[in-house]
Amino acid sequence: MKTPEQSPEQYSEDLYPADDTLTRVKESIAAAGIRDVSIAPGYGRLLTMLVQMSGASKVLEIGALGGYSGICLARGLTQNGEIVSLELKQENADLAGRNMSEAGYGGQVRYMVGPALDSLEALHAEGEKFDFFFIDADKENYPNYLEYAIRLARPGAVIAGDNTLLRGRTLDSDKNGPSVQAMRKFNETIAQDERLISTFIPAYDGLALALVK
Repeated sequence: MKTPEQSPEQYSEDLYPADDTLTRVKESIAAAGIRDVSIAPGYGRLLTMLVQMSGASKVLEIGALGGYSGICLARGLTQNGEIVSLELKQENADLAGRNMSEAGYGGQVRYMVGPALDSLEALHAEGEKFDFFFIDADKENYPNYLEYAIRLARPGAVIAGDNTLLRGRTLDSDKNGPSVQAMRKFNETIAQDERLISTFIPAYDGLALALVK
């Protein structure tokens, strides 16, 4: 009997052993009754690689959820590196902080709780600069988050944005809600803005990557 065909994503995931630390994070998210929209495992590994390859010492994460992506980012950091993580909800930041601490990275992350645009404006006013950005929060503000990332970037900084396909809605001309329109604008800006060198990875739920010139 012919076995059902695997998706390319599932095939790639099956090559890797289970990551006990990240499994516990996902279990903690479920136990807290939070909808788990963590980054896909393959993209988590990619974040670790990109942070390490770029030599990033200061990372800005927009959207903490339960700490899954935070751990992936921290794994690639330099020894004295730091993550500033923006999270709307205090309960999510608390959960992420516990999971980061249990993974051994509690001393490398600082949470700013509240609307991300307010936190971004505060960071900009303080003159903060970052080497790496991961955007994975409310989709309607993705274009605004991208603009702030460019403003807060050191030359050569990397920007990664998750969920750029919105489970296929970005591709569907019949879907034109605020989140879809914002994501299309984000994707088009990533591709066309002269301040960036970029690419678009259409696996999982889509990931945009850009290098700030």
